[in-house]
Amino acid sequence: MPLEVLRAHEQIISEKVDQLERMTHRWNAYTKPLLIDRTTGTILDGHHRFEVALRLGLQCLPCVLVDYLEDASIELDVWPNCGRDSISKQDVVDAAMTGELMAPKTSRHRFSDHLPPIAVPLSRLILPALPDE
Repeated sequence: MPLEVLRAHEQIISEKVDQLERMTHRWNAYTKPLLIDRTTGTILDGHHRFEVALRLGLQCLPCVLVDYLEDASIELDVWPNCGRDSISKQDVVDAAMTGELMAPKTSRHRFSDHLPPIAVPLSRLILPALPDE
């Protein structure tokens, strides 16, 4: 998916992005897709991978699209000690759409279908997304 359609709902941890950027250079590829709401482009899983893509000047990322608000198999909870007792899927989408990002590690998504391991080369991701991808 093109980076410009993806919307974060949480802030990132810079040190984690630094580490992930080093690993991405070592692999010369993305090894895990982002989990994205099909309707809004909200990033459900992959905020740090998205930030690495921005740093590297990539144009697109491998993503798994889901119908977030409708899909009961995607469970949402809060991380311990995040400062919140609860969170709703609508809260997540609202944060992405308004740009009022939640603190890092607020939302915790569990997805019944584990994201597949992949190996999409950086040389592919530096190019624009294709309509049929």
